[in-house]
Amino acid sequence: MRNAILIGNNHIVTTDNSGGIGEKQADIVHTTDRLTAYFSTRVCLLEQWAAHAMPTTVLLHNFSGSASWHNYVAGIEDVFTETSMPPPPISGSSETNISLSQSAIAITMIGQQQERITSKDCEWYTYGYPLVGDEVLQNPEKIASLQKLNQALKEGCIQQLWPVGSRGILHEIRILTKTSTAEITTHLDIHKSAGPSTVVLLSIPKDKQQRANDLFKEHLHKVVINY
Repeated sequence: MRNAILIGNNHIVTTDNSGGIGEKQADIVHTTDRLTAYFSTRVCLLEQWAAHAMPTTVLLHNFSGSASWHNYVAGIEDVFTETSMPPPPISGSSETNISLSQSAIAITMIGQQQERITSKDCEWYTYGYPLVGDEVLQNPEKIASLQKLNQALKEGCIQQLWPVGSRGILHEIRILTKTSTAEITTHLDIHKSAGPSTVVLLSIPKDKQQRANDLFKEHLHKVVINY
């Protein structure tokens, strides 16, 4: 697992947070509260998939004030609409005693691990491009699609999914391979932050690679790992 905790009975907990991004004047990145919640929920879902789990509950921690609650919930629901998954129960709380000058939100997701069929004959790929800050808003076509990832998971095209975070592609490869000296060959920036996991690593069985190419098209790139 990546950033996930197994809490018993095959339940997986994942979380993500966002600060200084939203609709307040003092925010560093200005966008809608709905989109902010969407991207935090997106990260939580990708972490669930990385742990071979499907979400059953979402908790919203809202530090932006009660006026933001409904837009945050709408952003959470957008993730499940995109993936054609029914939204799980959503609950949480809002900070209403103290008004903060910047937006802040955290999402916690609880899921149930699923059975999976493993294949040893796989190769690693990147899907999407590393984007951060305003780049995320300006280049939506370069972001790994949740809808396509969910479809690929259903069709057995993905053996392992691994979100890329703020430390970049190479850092995640070294975690995956448990090799601190591993190097990779790819045309992408291997050190750049991927923001809200705009790029993911995929282990794809060789007999599913043509179907994966059909789904992900020009945004799928093979990764050569050198130990």
